[in-house]
Order: sequence, then C-alpha cells, then structure tokens
Amino acid sequence: MVRQFKHVHFLGICGTAMGSIAAALRERGFVVTGSDENIYPPMSTFLEEKGVKLTMPYAAENLPGDADLIVIGNAIKRGNPEAEAVLNRKLYYLSLPETLKEFFLRGRHNLVVTGTHGKTTTTSLLAWILECADFSPGYMIGGIPKNLGQGACLRDSKYFVIEGDEYDTAFFDKRSKFVHYLPELVIVNNIEFDHADIFSNLDEIKLSFRRMLNIVPGNGMVLLNGDDAHCIDVARTCPAPIVEVGFSPNAANRIHHARYDASGSTFTLFDAEFTLRLAGEYNVRNAAMAISAARFYGVPLDVIQRAVASFEGVKRRQEIRGEVNGIKIIDDFGHHPTAIRETLSGLRHQYPHSRIWAVFEPRSNTTRRAVFQHELPRAFASADGVVIAQVARLEQIPESERLHPEQVITDITASGKPAFYEPTVEDIIARLKLLVRKPDVIVILSNGGFGGIHEKLLKALG
Repeated sequence: MVRQFKHVHFLGICGTAMGSIAAALRERGFVVTGSDENIYPPMSTFLEEKGVKLTMPYAAENLPGDADLIVIGNAIKRGNPEAEAVLNRKLYYLSLPETLKEFFLRGRHNLVVTGTHGKTTTTSLLAWILECADFSPGYMIGGIPKNLGQGACLRDSKYFVIEGDEYDTAFFDKRSKFVHYLPELVIVNNIEFDHADIFSNLDEIKLSFRRMLNIVPGNGMVLLNGDDAHCIDVARTCPAPIVEVGFSPNAANRIHHARYDASGSTFTLFDAEFTLRLAGEYNVRNAAMAISAARFYGVPLDVIQRAVASFEGVKRRQEIRGEVNGIKIIDDFGHHPTAIRETLSGLRHQYPHSRIWAVFEPRSNTTRRAVFQHELPRAFASADGVVIAQVARLEQIPESERLHPEQVITDITASGKPAFYEPTVEDIIARLKLLVRKPDVIVILSNGGFGGIHEKLLKALG
C-alpha cells in the first residue's frame, strides 16, 4: 500500500505528531507538503529545513494537483476548505493514526501504552529502557522525555513504543486512536472518565478499551493495573495473555517495599530493587509497567535498573521551571482530578518542609465542564493553598454545563485551607506575591501554556 504514494499532503501539519510524521516521510523520499491555520517556529523552521513546503491559511487551492495521499489531522473539522475539497474531489485520505499504522507500524513489535493517566511518563521510560538496552526503538510520545530530547523518533527498528490515546481519531473516524496501532504489547495504566466532549460516560470509554484489547494477538501481552477495578473489568473477555501489575496481593508482578523521599522513590519488583528519581505511588506504578514490558522482551534486569535510575522524567511533568528568592516554580500537565491529587501527593514527599501552593487552570474539555465540580476540591488535599483561574474558552461551554471555580474555592475554603479564585494571570500573580515566602513551592497545573504564567511569576517574585 505504501509504495503507491509519491506525494503526501498534510492538513494541520504544524501539530507536533503531524510535523514529526511529515518530516519522517520526507526523509524516506516522499514529496511532502502541508498547510495549517497558523505556521510559525519552531515547527515551521523544522519542516522547511526538511524540504517541506508549507501554506497558510487553509484554502482549496493549497491542495497540490499531484498529491496522491492527504493526511487529515484530528483538529480538522467539516467546513475546513481543504477538507471539503478533498471530499468533493474524492481524493484518497487517511487519518494520522492510519498513516502511522501503514507507514511505520505494520510488521513491527508495537508496544502501546494506554490509560487515563501516566501514559507519557510510562511511554518515555519504556522507550528509554529499550534505548539503553540497544534495541534502538522507534517511538511516538505526547511529550518530550528529557533523556531522549524529542517526542518522536521514526527510525527503522523492530520495536516501536507509542503512547496510545483514547481520544477520537478524526472527524470521519470516531474510534479511539489506539485501535489503529497494531499492538503486540499493551499497557493499561488506569481507566477513569475523561474527554467529556466525546464520551458520554465511563462505560463508553471502557468499550473503547475493550475494542483495543480485542486486537492484541495471542502471542502478545496485556499488562494491566491490578489495583484498578475498571482495568480488571475491561480485560475480562480479553483473548490475549494478561499479567496484572501493582501493589495488590493478586498482582502477578507485585510491587514491594515502596519508599518515597525528597530524592524520589525506591521499590522492589522481580526481586530486584529499583531507584527512581520521580516521587509518588503513581510514578512507581508507571515504572513497574515499563519494567514489566521490558522484561517481556528479554531486557536484563541490571540494564533495566540502570535505565530506571538514570531516567530524568518528562518536560511539563513536575518540571522545575525556576527558583527565585527561595521559592520554586514547578510546571505540571495535570488537569484531571486524579492527576492533580497524585502530582500534589508526590510533591509532598519531595518537599516535606515546604508549603505547596497549587495554581490550576480549568482548560481541558472535561475540566471546563461541571463533570468534576465535586471531585476537584478533594483533589487539592495535599496542597497548603489553592488558586484557580477562570475557565478557559468560557464562551464555548453553555453556562448550565460549565465548571464553577468559585464554588470549588468555596468548598476548599470550608475545609480550612486558603483558596482563591483569580480570573487572570495578572490577578493570580498579584495574589501570590502577597502569600508566598521562602521555601514555598508553587505548582502550576495546566495542559496549556496558561498565558506564560511561569516566566511572568518568576519575574514578578524576583
């Protein structure tokens, strides 16, 4: 199928994954072009240096007459002039996950990391372990692992490690992305309700996971969170071999002797002790999943131990962005209540003698809605104080469906903890300047740029 294509055109080419795949196809000798609404560095520079011609904004005339494959990104919707032209002209098109499958995944050992939380960290650690074991894996990760320096590496290798997202594939394919990834080994970290814009309830999410598990081959492997009842439930009819990983007594790969301190975590698995620079129970479980996957492919324990000990984590996951006057600013991608709770719990282990201030932007498609109105106050239990910003893109959510951050603040305050609703970045900074002192820790929780608050805060506190 792949050989018949010569010219590939990408709609939405400046997305991180889209740009990475476009560049990889260019390196394989394809003519590659693409368009996007806004084209700017660093992605535009990266692609132009690879010889990819870019056009903006979207327009039907951007479609090259000789393009024999159009790749349509997840962000593209009906009404996009190029997408409409593709449909009207009956051109051959694929989604990004389908393109990844046909050009990069078919015939390989694909290790797919799934779950509501921890995908990026687990995928990054697994890719790093295989890199240290000289497996030279390809990988596609929804973040930037500090050890690897890039989120995508599409080299020719027997092994491919990929973060398996349950979000939908494209406007013409509402199945989860991970059903396209030809999994040989699947990790299911956990399953919770999320993505309220495309899933109505938890049962719909579990159905997606069942569909994915149903295509794991008989000679493959499913590594399951043995501490998560939803994971156990979705795997009841899975035809592939299953190994449960976790702290519970019924887990075949059971984690023992977990300890957490300011330097990270230590734990025992397969009768070997592992040291991890990341703190918290959830990071230990992420690591145990990656270790179990590496063992399935025969990586020696001593190699895994060295790789885990040298793993530096992922950008935007408990990443220290700076320190000023003894106050640390930490960036974290956490936006689901569970991720917020676990992040704050991990930071509590790392900074036991510091006050922790949590600053949260309700920005994801789920947290902008009232879905977690009652769960969010409990998520901040490990923080010493909380500041919540205005719901992002407020006008897109009907008022009856919208999260009410003021009520979240009221509920937190009722528990005796200082909490404040400050709509803008400027308001948040002004509030924090009155509150923080050495050796406080401020953790910024958002899955977006949050108006550049990190650098602005460092400057204001300095």
